[in-house]
Amino acid sequence: MTSIISSAAPERAGRGSAWTVILCWITVMLEGYDLVVLGAIIPTLLKTHHLGMTAGDATMIATLSLVGVAIGAVSVGPLADRLGRRRLLIGSVVLFSVFTILVPLAGSVGMFAALRLIAGLGLGACMPVSLTMMSEHMPVDRRARASTLTMTGYHTGAVITSLLALQVTDNWDVLFYILGIAGIGVAVIQWFRLPESEAFVLAKEKAEQRVPFTELLKPAYLRAGIGIWVASFMGLLLVYGLNTWLPKLMNDAGYPVPAAVTQLLVLNVGGVAGLVVGGFVADRRGIKGTTLAWFGAAVAMLSCLSVRMDSDLLLNVIIFFTGVFVFSAQVLVYAYVTNFYPAGIRGTALGSASGIGRIGSIVGPTITGALVTAGIGHPWGFYFFAVVAVLGFLAVLTLPRSVRNPQEDLDAVA
Repeated sequence: MTSIISSAAPERAGRGSAWTVILCWITVMLEGYDLVVLGAIIPTLLKTHHLGMTAGDATMIATLSLVGVAIGAVSVGPLADRLGRRRLLIGSVVLFSVFTILVPLAGSVGMFAALRLIAGLGLGACMPVSLTMMSEHMPVDRRARASTLTMTGYHTGAVITSLLALQVTDNWDVLFYILGIAGIGVAVIQWFRLPESEAFVLAKEKAEQRVPFTELLKPAYLRAGIGIWVASFMGLLLVYGLNTWLPKLMNDAGYPVPAAVTQLLVLNVGGVAGLVVGGFVADRRGIKGTTLAWFGAAVAMLSCLSVRMDSDLLLNVIIFFTGVFVFSAQVLVYAYVTNFYPAGIRGTALGSASGIGRIGSIVGPTITGALVTAGIGHPWGFYFFAVVAVLGFLAVLTLPRSVRNPQEDLDAVA
């Protein structure tokens, strides 16, 4: 009976589940919305001195938000491999939604930061679980597209935030209420419609064993693990550093605030385009080679942004292609993870990549914030980002080129 189930698994996984695709995409979209919301409102918070907030306070809030996200991402991987993807995802969405609604009600900078920290715990778990579920509903030869197309939701959410931020201006609290209420609505739908991952169910049927983090340190995985962790660290440093501080960096360079927020929109539109293209290229040409090309192009685009440009058209083209290459380079690292590791440890591996990468997401806004506070955010922020992209390129260069045999997914549950 179990052998029949196992042989049928690839066929069912290939068909996938429409609800899984839709709900995982929307969940990632909510995280993308949250990614940009703080960066979009920081200029307004500082201009209005909300709660007496300073640039240092804004940096502290951004940092603690990402600490929560990092803790959530690291913790969820082993739990998802033990308890299941579905319940972890629903619980995480509820946690970040409730505390996001509370953020505008904060009476002090400390409370504002604490609420963002707790919301981050739930938020950090959402992406690795969503990516794991999506990859396990797709054939192995389409996993790069599964990761990149799922992550289009991330930057779609960022685009929505940017558009709303241009409309609400000083009424920034509306952005948090929209996010929190939408998250609760998504969680309700997930409860009734989101199925458990079939790969997880099969693994639990065949072998009830716990997968510790130390499994990733075994010789078969160690080389890939180190390269993945470093590349993820650098990639998320770029994603969060740019999305948190791009409006302020551009404002410091002499561009007006509305134009700077519009540039954040252009950046994330480029991110969506890059994810669509990157996934298809990676599935055809290889994930490692595509990721190297994307990080290399990111170095060039970030270097260009350090130069003050008088042409709005040229500037927006550079920002668009920065989004194309920076954001999809990071996601292609995740695609490599879903393709390299077997089902039994895939959640742990993806959680560790996301969690360690989240340390980069803390470092990026923190260092960039320090440069802004020192009055040298532009151009030194972009010099810093370009160097980080070079380090990401070198990390990907160390990864094994060959990936596992697709049959190993079946062997892992046999």
